Amino acid sequence: MNVSRIRALRGPNFWSRHTAIEAVVACEPSEASMAAMPGFETRLRQLFPGIGALHAKGSLAHVLEAATLALQAQAGCPVTFSQTTATPDAGVYQVVVEYSEEAVGRMAIDWAQQLIQAVLSTGSFDLDAALAALREKDEDVRLGPSTGSIVTAAVTRNIPYRRLTEGSLVQFGWGAKQRRIWAAEVDTTSAVSESIAQDKDLTKKLLAAAGVPVPIGRPVKSLEEAWQVALVVGLPVVVKPQDGNQGKGVTVNIATREHLDCAYRAAAEYGEVMVEKFLPGSDYRLLVVGNRLVAAARRDPPHVIGDGKHSVRQLVEQINADPRRGDGHATSLTKMRLDDIAVARLAVQGLEPDSVPEKGRRVILRNNANLSTGGTATDVTDDVHPEVAASAVAAAQMVGLHICGVDVVCESVLRPLEAQNGGVVEVNAAPGLRMHLTPSFGKGRNVGKAMIRDLFAPGENGRIPVVAVTGTNGKTTVTRLIAHLFASTGLRVGMTNTDGVFVNGRQTDSGDCSGPRSARNVLLHPDVDAAVLETARGGILREGLGFDRCSTAVVTNLGEGDHLGMNYINTLAELAQVKGVIVQNVADDGYAVLNAADPVVARMARMCPGKVIYFAADRNHPVMATHSEQGGRMVFVDGDAVVVKEGSWRESLSLRDIPLTRGGSIGFQVENVMAAVAAAWASELSWDAVRRGLASFVNDAHNAPGRFNVMDYRGATVIADYGHNPDAIRALVAAIDTMPAQRRSVVISGAGDRRDEDIRSQTQILGKAFDDVMLYQDAAQRGRADGEVMALLRQGLRGAARTSYVTEIRGEFIAIDHALERLQPGDLCLILIDQVEEALAYLESKVSPLVEA
Repeated sequence: MNVSRIRALRGPNFWSRHTAIEAVVACEPSEASMAAMPGFETRLRQLFPGIGALHAKGSLAHVLEAATLALQAQAGCPVTFSQTTATPDAGVYQVVVEYSEEAVGRMAIDWAQQLIQAVLSTGSFDLDAALAALREKDEDVRLGPSTGSIVTAAVTRNIPYRRLTEGSLVQFGWGAKQRRIWAAEVDTTSAVSESIAQDKDLTKKLLAAAGVPVPIGRPVKSLEEAWQVALVVGLPVVVKPQDGNQGKGVTVNIATREHLDCAYRAAAEYGEVMVEKFLPGSDYRLLVVGNRLVAAARRDPPHVIGDGKHSVRQLVEQINADPRRGDGHATSLTKMRLDDIAVARLAVQGLEPDSVPEKGRRVILRNNANLSTGGTATDVTDDVHPEVAASAVAAAQMVGLHICGVDVVCESVLRPLEAQNGGVVEVNAAPGLRMHLTPSFGKGRNVGKAMIRDLFAPGENGRIPVVAVTGTNGKTTVTRLIAHLFASTGLRVGMTNTDGVFVNGRQTDSGDCSGPRSARNVLLHPDVDAAVLETARGGILREGLGFDRCSTAVVTNLGEGDHLGMNYINTLAELAQVKGVIVQNVADDGYAVLNAADPVVARMARMCPGKVIYFAADRNHPVMATHSEQGGRMVFVDGDAVVVKEGSWRESLSLRDIPLTRGGSIGFQVENVMAAVAAAWASELSWDAVRRGLASFVNDAHNAPGRFNVMDYRGATVIADYGHNPDAIRALVAAIDTMPAQRRSVVISGAGDRRDEDIRSQTQILGKAFDDVMLYQDAAQRGRADGEVMALLRQGLRGAARTSYVTEIRGEFIAIDHALERLQPGDLCLILIDQVEEALAYLESKVSPLVEA
């Protein structure tokens, strides 16, 4: 068994909506069925009893699938989907397994391969080590409970999210509607407010000015000064870092010089030290979100209860065995520690780690009650007195924190703080949420929901219009035209296509940017009000979509020249399944815009969770007629106008006012306009804006490079186009047939990554329509041998009905020069360019003036 390629599908994909690992697996004939491998399944189940059900006739690829899924599931990952599919190549399979975290999925498939090799070699496999490694990796990379609760709340409200780092920086929403959090800190919290919260002395002064009760005390610079301040404010005291968090270096209820010495050293490890009056009572954490108290918990310090049999150390080990306790923040509780601070606290109680406390004795390991040091939490949200809640909100607002953990010490939250000598001892800019989500005792609170409610008003989901465009031909022009229509309404548009990435008219990236990475970059940009994303088949197969849902999906057409034979996509039906991924992932209230005249595209309607707008030149096409009878939306041509119709309502757009179509004479551009108009309709753009946009869209080499760019050269017509498949060539010939010319010539090369028949077909079509054919070989042959593509192009010209002149030229620019030299006034030359940007720049240097289509 050989695993030749492993990919991470990070968005909705060819196989499912799940994120997944995809592997190409080649099996020897002897590995094609477990039934032909005596003893294999028995040994497999001995090494991995929990692998689950296996088909006796399944190949080793199927075993790899089952093992990868089961390993993740037993490590605690929420995964359920997997699939193995045989490819047309004998013994080669595509294995797809869902993952919840990419790093864990990749590790799982590595362990699964090791398992299979161990079975084949009758070796050993350490299942416990594999599961432990997977659990450790999962804990390292998955979102912690605090951030995870916020993400879960966002998903519940259909708000898209994206992790921006492996840590806790998360973006909710897209483009101009996005918001960001870092754990429990939101993007509107200023660095100034955060700095204030970290300075405990400054925080106390501000809170006191706001009338919030706080303990007296001040920063100190030496151990001796700390003792003097302690005597002034009165023992017992609290010693803590002036700039700290998570209870690090905090010691409370200090009543002796020896205890203070130890506490001072612990606090000094984190910076300047502060001494303040110890407030009697319990430690409470009040969580403020916006202007509301949303949760409260009493925090108890880490402690054990003696049983008269076990030592303190053994009792701690028993408590730490609780699966809810972990080493970090990924679990609801943190393990207790028997460190120097704990030993010192035991000494105050006359105990050591190996002492055996009597039955029922409560032994405190730390004075502070932070969960991060092993404490526990009890929910008291419903007990908080309104004046205590008001003090917490006032504290948060005085510091300027939108999300704030307010630490209060008092006897009870049932009474105002002033009535019991309680006070606010600290505010936290990025509070942990574990104690509220899963308290040790009491009711858990959905604080993530409260935070999302603060970020997004009711009814808002952070989404902007997202139009995904795919097809074989016309998709780049349609993408550019839709983006132009959006821009005509005043929206800032993010666009991706095969020419680059554009944000509000400015190019931010170049090259073929029709994949998911570019789509994600546009949705990440804060200056994008609407996104129009060309979505190529290659990106869908390689990584999936760059978004979870789109508001509109446009499929222009499908043709057999569209990379068939690559990546195991060999038929139009399979290609339709790839391109149809954008249709499958239309929002429930969105639209699919489909070409009714293309039967493969029209059938995609059954995939769409939303509604459908059909377009076709012929309104009487059976698909259009049926859709019209059902009251559906449709776009068609009626005389010299494009018409949009729903029920008895209709709107007309004159083709004479749409320069792209040259008065309606270029059929494929009329189709492109219909698709773009349908997308604008789905996006609820005003018809006045649509008319302005159609009238102002200029199909020149700058606005739509390589898309039927028409120029004048010494009285001859020159057309530059990027058409590179048989369907595109047919459409170009049909358009050129409407244009007068004394003699026609064409300059063409062929893409080496197409099928032989697709390359030959192009010149078979051109040989019937052009007098002169100039074949050129470019530098990049895409895996073909030297001269191989030229030979296929020549084969297509055998018996050409019209062509009388054929020549072969090496180099695209040399071929362009040769074609221009032969032109006479009244001639027409079609140049099928390969290097779009470079070839158009070269033509501009030769052709003058450049005129609009």
